[in-house]
Amino acid sequence: MHQPPSSPTPAQEGAASDALPRNFNELEAWLNRRRVTEIECLVPDLTGVARGKILPRSKFTEDRGMRLPESIIGLTVTGNWPEDERLDELISANDRDMHLVPDAATVRPVPWAADPTAQVIHDCHFRDGAEVDYAPRSVLKQVLRLYAQRGWRPVVAPEIEFYLVAKNTDPDQPLRPPLGRSGRAETSRQHYSIDAVNEFDPLFEDIYDYCEAMELDVDTLIHEVGAGQMEINFLHGDALDLADKVFFFKRTLREVALRHNMYATFMAKPMAEEPGSAMHVHQSVVDIASGRNLFSQPDGSASAAFTHYIGGLQKYIPHVIALFAPYVNSYRRLGGGASAPTNVEWGNDNRTVGIRVPAANAQNRRLENRVIGADANPYVALAATLACGYLGMVGQIEALPEMTGDAGNQRSAIALAQSLPEAVRMLGEPPELEALLGRRFCAIYRAVKTSEYAEFMRVISSWEREHLLQHV
Repeated sequence: MHQPPSSPTPAQEGAASDALPRNFNELEAWLNRRRVTEIECLVPDLTGVARGKILPRSKFTEDRGMRLPESIIGLTVTGNWPEDERLDELISANDRDMHLVPDAATVRPVPWAADPTAQVIHDCHFRDGAEVDYAPRSVLKQVLRLYAQRGWRPVVAPEIEFYLVAKNTDPDQPLRPPLGRSGRAETSRQHYSIDAVNEFDPLFEDIYDYCEAMELDVDTLIHEVGAGQMEINFLHGDALDLADKVFFFKRTLREVALRHNMYATFMAKPMAEEPGSAMHVHQSVVDIASGRNLFSQPDGSASAAFTHYIGGLQKYIPHVIALFAPYVNSYRRLGGGASAPTNVEWGNDNRTVGIRVPAANAQNRRLENRVIGADANPYVALAATLACGYLGMVGQIEALPEMTGDAGNQRSAIALAQSLPEAVRMLGEPPELEALLGRRFCAIYRAVKTSEYAEFMRVISSWEREHLLQHV
């Protein structure tokens, strides 16, 4: 299901450079060749929502200086400003403008638009030119700079699960699997079933066509365990590029599903009786100069860097679980059962652990972080998992002994938070982790998630009405 990570060849890197613009002049030429008439200028916020503006092509110029208010980065998933007075110390109380700079290499067509339209991801800067340090893309770029300073380059490959569900306009009603080509909905588990995937062939043909037009490099498609649950795997590559591609893919899938009269959701646990959805991330680290996988020694055995990377994940994942499981719903997936890991044990070819080591040769040795939910912001999640591994390598943190049995039947030495408030309290507790991710980013993230939880607690659920109304 996954193509093993390896360093791209010079020829591959050259082809990629030719395919996509590297500066604004090349971006202008790209837009002109495609006769683009509109530009969607996108900024991913802390929750992964696409914010921004839509401009006519004639208004999209290098010297235009597009801006957005600083506050949009720190909105809750409901679009509200967090109820936290401390934010005035972190984000300008004047709600000053951020200066947006397009990343030319992120330009993609919008295949579903009626007129020729492009979408471009923008980086956020302060007026003095410095990056907005708490913007998700900036956080990931900062982690990658630390790797580069040591001559290292992370290689990642996300595998993202999602559900197709019938249209549901009433949030009080449970979600249900959609109707397939046969006119029937799935009522049983169809793990790896080809026929079950074929039920949605028209939808997936559009997904692959759109992804090809956008050069998203998706690899395999499988049917996962749940009814209507699918998984798309991405080819291995650069972490920032893959975060952009996951960001684009989520937008694309939702749009395609709507065109086929259904919804697509990346909720961690959309249906009570079905398994949750994850974003498993395969990761390795290569030496930039030689392209050698640092996880393997010359004789092919696992290196100290490999075990130290695992040790870093084991030590720090409990402190970034709020970044991997960002919503109240996320902890329904992590509540146990249905192969969702609730531990940070590691093991070879063991899917019951949080850190799985797939079978691979020396050059392709890697590990898979299985804790991250499909609902996580890809920039934030990749930054966090790479930060944990980096601290492990630099600090030479030893991994715990390998888990050889079923981790679900054994008590883990390191427990994960089981609720959002608990996870938020632990975020960035070790000072070295908070310093790496950014103190301001961690503080703003905590404020956003605390406010979201407060909003959730103001809602009375159907369970409470059913079981408490006349019984207490």
